[in-house]
Amino acid sequence: MNHQLKITGCSRAILVGHNAFFDLGFVKKAAERCRIKSPFHEFSTFDTVSFAGLAYGETVLAKAVVEAGMEWDNKQAHSAVYDTEKTADLFCKIVNNHPLKKF
Repeated sequence: MNHQLKITGCSRAILVGHNAFFDLGFVKKAAERCRIKSPFHEFSTFDTVSFAGLAYGETVLAKAVVEAGMEWDNKQAHSAVYDTEKTADLFCKIVNNHPLKKF
């Protein structure tokens, strides 16, 4: 991640997650324990809970994924990898399909 920050000229990364601010606390504590500088912005996140609520009227990850027209497998749910992949898919679908205003 630090390499990506350097080549893009960014000083901090923005964490994307479902209830991301909750996860950010754990990431910050883990960085402290490891005595490394967290690459993430101190308080800014992109939260798919809010995005999904706005885009699909659903804030539960499983329901939002289904409402977005993607598949959800309850047997794989709640594994870190599966939930992360589905959160990334959901984020991309919302961002790529949102009618952004041009200023």
